[in-house]
Amino acid sequence: MTSTSPSPYKGARGALRAFAQPGAITMLFFGLASGLPFLLVGNTLSAWLKEAGINYGAIGLASYVTFSYNFKFVWAPLVDRFRLPLFCRLGQRRGWLLFALMLLAAGLAGMAAMPPDASLTRFVCMTLLAAFAGATIDIVVDAYRVEIAPPEAQGALAATYTLGYRLGLIASGAGVLIMADSLGWQRAYIGICALLLVPLVTVFLVREPEHRVRERVSMRVAVEEGFIGPFREFFSRYGFPLALGLIAFVGLFRLPDQMLGVMAYPFYLDSGFSKTQVAEVSKVYGVIVGIVGALLGGYAVARFGIRRLLAVSALGVALSNLLYIVMASHPGQTWSFVLTLSGDNLAQGFAGPVLVAFMSSLVNRSFTATQYALLSSLANLPGKLIGGMSGFIVAGLGYPALFIISTVSIVPTLLALAWLWRRIPDLRAPA
Repeated sequence: MTSTSPSPYKGARGALRAFAQPGAITMLFFGLASGLPFLLVGNTLSAWLKEAGINYGAIGLASYVTFSYNFKFVWAPLVDRFRLPLFCRLGQRRGWLLFALMLLAAGLAGMAAMPPDASLTRFVCMTLLAAFAGATIDIVVDAYRVEIAPPEAQGALAATYTLGYRLGLIASGAGVLIMADSLGWQRAYIGICALLLVPLVTVFLVREPEHRVRERVSMRVAVEEGFIGPFREFFSRYGFPLALGLIAFVGLFRLPDQMLGVMAYPFYLDSGFSKTQVAEVSKVYGVIVGIVGALLGGYAVARFGIRRLLAVSALGVALSNLLYIVMASHPGQTWSFVLTLSGDNLAQGFAGPVLVAFMSSLVNRSFTATQYALLSSLANLPGKLIGGMSGFIVAGLGYPALFIISTVSIVPTLLALAWLWRRIPDLRAPA
């Protein structure tokens, strides 16, 4: 018999109750674990390689290690189906998370022990190890979040997760840059490892979510259930046309942001701002504004639901790109930089929990890690692939053209949302 009792997370009081649940604090610390490695193997790493005298071609090739995040769905079935022998006492999720955190610490320590100017090959191998560990942390944390709370509470969990994630970005961005100036890159990377103690301790303190544990099966059955089953279940549950529509919408949602993100840092410098100003406004102030936006987005999901917020947040992310035209018209003016970053990061921060809550509502809890990893990978892959062409747009047409094109790129997303409009409410029920 289906229960008809109202959800405890509906309404204004329910939204506050969602933020007060213990899982919200847990996701704050796990979000920190997810956010720390992302810049350490990305933008921050590029700065280290540049100062080490590595040529731009090699720096560009080294950036491919971040594709671990885009293809994490490949090994997500292993996280979903197999327990690690030495970590199984902690359970399926906590065991994998502890393993990934230890692997990340080993990768970062290896990068510090083998700097790029000593051996670039070994350094890149350690970077790849750290990127793999960071992507695995994302898989586990996303699955953990979906399994510890119902869909209507996911907005609050996504908000506190995003808060922790952005605190991790501050530490691995501005924090590491500051430490590198005074202590050097190697000590800075070793120092950032100390922050991993927070999620490490949290793993031992929190509960293991309910997760379907299967008895030992043959390799053929394991491959069928772990790698084929999640995708077949997703398409059979929604039907092929609707499943493709959902995948297309998720993949296009962040396209305006990612088209612009590739050329954002060069644009800041070309506008006449120093690296210190960029660090202060973009890496600190912008991240704080993004945190505010994430908290507002999480509250809005718990208060108002998903459908309208998807439209509002998608439009907000796209239209905020037009603020860069204001910045281009007033180069070197701090007020234009602050105004642009305020609108851009607020819109992105607000959209984050909305998209996370929506994707969380789509997964079947029997295949949590695999299905969510697929969706979250698709949410970034198209934008990164298309965003790689943004440099040619700037070279041929200039920055204003890029800002306008990136704004207009939201049109396919809105068309997909219009097609899904009447189907989204049904998708918010627990899988």
